[in-house]
Amino acid sequence: MSDTTDLPVPAPVALDLEGWTCPAPVRDRPRVVMGHGGGGVLSAELVQQIFVPAFGGEVLAQLGDAAVLSLGGARLAFSTDSYVVRPLFFPGGCIGDLAVNGTVNDLAMSGARAAYLSCGFILEEGVELDVVGRVSEALGAAARTAGVEVATGDTKVVESGHGDGIYINTAGIGVVPAGVDLRPQRVVPGDVVIVSGAIGAHGVAVMSVREGLEFGVEIQSDCAALGGLVDAMLGVTPDLHVLRDPTRGGLAAALNEIAQASGTGVAVRERDVPVPPAVANACAILGLDPMYIANEGKLVAFVPREHADAVLEAMRAHPLGAESAIIGEAVEAHPGMVVAGTGLGGTRVVDLPIGEQLPRIC
Repeated sequence: MSDTTDLPVPAPVALDLEGWTCPAPVRDRPRVVMGHGGGGVLSAELVQQIFVPAFGGEVLAQLGDAAVLSLGGARLAFSTDSYVVRPLFFPGGCIGDLAVNGTVNDLAMSGARAAYLSCGFILEEGVELDVVGRVSEALGAAARTAGVEVATGDTKVVESGHGDGIYINTAGIGVVPAGVDLRPQRVVPGDVVIVSGAIGAHGVAVMSVREGLEFGVEIQSDCAALGGLVDAMLGVTPDLHVLRDPTRGGLAAALNEIAQASGTGVAVRERDVPVPPAVANACAILGLDPMYIANEGKLVAFVPREHADAVLEAMRAHPLGAESAIIGEAVEAHPGMVVAGTGLGGTRVVDLPIGEQLPRIC
């Protein structure tokens, strides 16, 4: 055995504790962190502990993708969203498409077909007008494809270094058809869980461009307006229980929000969740779980069992639902929790994410 008594003792290292960062931020931080915008636990705490008590109101307290309002005898859906994606352009779309499709889809999750949008551009001093023009053209084209009109808007400019080129806010309104009542409180044990296609493409597409990563094949965002797909589903039966588009926080966040709001458990089968091979490979390399990756052209539906086969058939007949799959069901066990059956025969809890795996993807 060698003698180590004469070896020099390393000098103490001064640790910069204030400079440390954590991918899952400490919950009692007194300042906003990136995870507050990730659609997970921190986002929920920010909304429930600060915004809801400050603003009040029964409609806001429902915390749906869109608020459903009664006005002049009509049922209207009203939603707003802001888009800070980086980079502005990515495979399969740009911030302009995203700003339209994201808000249209939030309205569609209440059963409404979007009618009008507002659009607010926040521009950074120095951004090229050509870039503003390209984003605007994409936004206009996406609105026409979705069958919605941009009816009003606003423009602000911030000093150079105080923005990131372009931020966009859109708000939308639409009419909810009679007999449609989509909300998580309607979910009951036995409901079938259907996802409209392969998950994870949007988040991985944005990240691959941002970080300069190559996975052997270009991964395209799934960014699309889902109003037509929802119409096809409601054409089978208006008695769908809840729809949700799994954007920030991915499929995992959407399922957890529904489980907690409904007080039911959710059991999914991992092998039945469609994941593109390129996305699965990218996530395996990067240590990410596809169930937590954002989507911008997919939905998850909780459907009464007696209607599930017919709804699935209608979804598969639509271009945006061709890869739809039944992935699980609502259950009485473990209320408020999501559990996934693994390919090895075990189970795992699919938690609501704390922080944010991929910031600035919408």
